[in-house]
Amino acid sequence: MHRPIRVITVEREYGSRGGEFAHDLARQLGWQLLDSELVARAAQKAGIDAKIAARYDERLDPWYYRYGKILWQDPVYAPAPSEDRSFDAARMMELIREEMLNAANEGNCVLVGRGGACALMGLPGCFHLFVYATQKAKRDWYMRSFPEQAQQADAHLAAFDRRRAAIIRKFYDQEWCSRTLYHLLLNSCIGIESMIAAVQAATGLGAAPAKAEAAS
Repeated sequence: MHRPIRVITVEREYGSRGGEFAHDLARQLGWQLLDSELVARAAQKAGIDAKIAARYDERLDPWYYRYGKILWQDPVYAPAPSEDRSFDAARMMELIREEMLNAANEGNCVLVGRGGACALMGLPGCFHLFVYATQKAKRDWYMRSFPEQAQQADAHLAAFDRRRAAIIRKFYDQEWCSRTLYHLLLNSCIGIESMIAAVQAATGLGAAPAKAEAAS
C-alpha cells in the first residue's frame, strides 16, 4: 500500500511559470511553500546574511574557485578566513538538501526546484513534478517580464536551464530533465488551474480547499 502524499517537489524550466504554479498549488492544498524560504533557512543555519546566501542559490562555483578550494585546504596556501569564502555553492546545496529532508519529515509542503526530486528520491510520501512549456510560451513570458532584454530571450532561457541541469549533474549525478526522476510531467500551457487539478487527481489529494482566512 502506498503512503499518502505529504510532500510535492516542483522542478521547472525557466519561463514555464512553474514557480507560480507551485505557489498556487501550495495555497490550494493549504500546505507550506518552500521556495526562496529554503535559501533563508540555509543562511540562518550557516549563520550568514541572507543576501550572501542568495548569491549562491542555484549556482555552481566556478572552476577556478573549485581548484583554489583544494589549495585552501592546505595550511601552507590557506588565506585568512572570511564569511564569503567559508560559504559557497557546494555548502548551499548541502544545507538546502538538509532543509528539504527536514521539511519532508514534517510533511504537507511544496518544495520548489533545487534538486528536490533528487534529494528526496525514494522517500515514501513524496510526489515529484516537472513543469515545462513550449519555447514560444517561455519566450513570450520572458519578453513580458524583461522587455529591455527581449532580443536575448532565447539565449537567456537556454542559459538558465543549462545552469540548473549542470547543478543537478554536479551534486546528484542525475540528468535534471530526465523523466525517470518525476512522477508527472506538466505542460504549463494547459493553464495553472488544470495543472492543479491534474496533480490532485494523480496524488489522490482531491479538491482540498485552501486554508480559510481568519474571521474578522
